[in-house]
Amino acid sequence: MAGSKPFRFKNKLLSLDATVIDLCAEMFPWAVFRRAKGAVKLHFTLDHDGYLPTFLVITDGKHHEGPMAREQTFSAGTILVFDKGYIDYAWLAHLHRSGVMFVTRFKANTDYRVVERASVPSRGGILADERITLEGPKTRTKYPADVPLRRVVVHVADREEPLVFLTNQVHWGPTTIARIYKDRWQIELFFKALKQNLRVKTFVGTSRNALHIQIWTALIALLLLKYLQLKATFGWSLSNLVALLRMNLFAYRDLWTWLNDPFTSPPPLAEPVQGELAWA
Repeated sequence: MAGSKPFRFKNKLLSLDATVIDLCAEMFPWAVFRRAKGAVKLHFTLDHDGYLPTFLVITDGKHHEGPMAREQTFSAGTILVFDKGYIDYAWLAHLHRSGVMFVTRFKANTDYRVVERASVPSRGGILADERITLEGPKTRTKYPADVPLRRVVVHVADREEPLVFLTNQVHWGPTTIARIYKDRWQIELFFKALKQNLRVKTFVGTSRNALHIQIWTALIALLLLKYLQLKATFGWSLSNLVALLRMNLFAYRDLWTWLNDPFTSPPPLAEPVQGELAWA
């Protein structure tokens, strides 16, 4: 699952995930999550073409991720990547019938039967590649045996336990399946950028509307930052771009010139010219 180059795939690749923002229950009584804790949850769909969100819903912290995923529609040929919290076998079967492919983690307590074992490549850390059917009385009703299902086991160097993936894509190589799931980490990086670089952890207002406005404003700012990062010829990291923009907010200079060559001194300001008073 190693690789330093950005992952590119001909199919549309989307990641589904949610992140919780903790709040003080006394300051945000409308967002009570537990007895003395408040929270809101941000449900995202991230498009890997540019790593920007295409879907966002803000709910209370108790709201489960699954219903938010089922409210969306995806075009045929799309690849969805998500963790085990999204697994609903009836929904997975619906995705397959809609022509949508999915890659997720395999639940350890799943009752299944191996139908066919494929040979595994000598490289890539693939331990097993199996066609399976679900054997549980409820799961096999939700996900019938005639709907293909595949289990891929991958050894990862920095983990004691292997990663086990579940997918309905039976034609691609197992290393491709592993690489698709690995790219899901980009949504975690997006959450980190949103919370740390855009400071979406502390809020200037305590009402529901104030919090939503600040989150949406941060997302607009992140979109602009991503655009600047894309257009610049200088190799900016997002954190460095945010930090240096803050330092130069009150400097009068051409933005695009600065983006491409940020370490040159700003041009000297023209000396103000004192005009002469004309006597009538």
